[in-house]
Amino acid sequence: MNGKKIRLWDLPTRLFHWLLVLAVAASLISGQLGGNLIDWHGRIGLFMVGLLAFRLVWGVLGSTYARFLQFFPTPAKITAYLRGEWRGEGHNPLGAIAVFALLGLLTAQVVTGLFANDDITFVGPLFDLVSKALSNRMTSLHQLLSNFLIGLVVLHIAAITFYGHFKQQKLLKPMITGWKEGEGESARGGGFGALMIALVIAGAALYGASGAWLPEPPPPPPAAETPSW
Repeated sequence: MNGKKIRLWDLPTRLFHWLLVLAVAASLISGQLGGNLIDWHGRIGLFMVGLLAFRLVWGVLGSTYARFLQFFPTPAKITAYLRGEWRGEGHNPLGAIAVFALLGLLTAQVVTGLFANDDITFVGPLFDLVSKALSNRMTSLHQLLSNFLIGLVVLHIAAITFYGHFKQQKLLKPMITGWKEGEGESARGGGFGALMIALVIAGAALYGASGAWLPEPPPPPPAAETPSW
């Protein structure tokens, strides 16, 4: 190695990644334990709405290797990678498939959670926008998807371990420092203006998902007075 380094992951991408790791872990734990933690499960879900909205915008406006078009796994890229002919920085084609699968699964998970209920005390912030029957179906789907999410997380950890031990490709370090040893071009773009746009859209998505804009439910009718005789 000649010691040359390239700027691979920008700071917003790295912050998103690690905040999402914490949020997914906390949501899985709180969802499995339930009880008094279910309210925190809902708050974490709202936080993830903001994170995912940010990443979707940053996948268009962010720096080079954070952009979806840069690592989109086309059939040609996948074939080249399987043949050992793919060359590039950032997510390889198989890793890109995992990224899109995880983002899609998490989006479905948080959307269904917004309308879910537990038939006891908890309802999602947008529960009032759907019927109880539809909410029940979304609740069932939300619970089913959590199993797929656990499987995908385990597969992700296994892939990182495999690349680190058998292919000598350290995937975690660049996601911490932002830099990687290599001969490619450093990431460009993703400046302050793009960051502000992504944050504003993420905030708008969070506000919309919170249901704060919904009208207050009508007060319950007054209790009938009991005759004194």
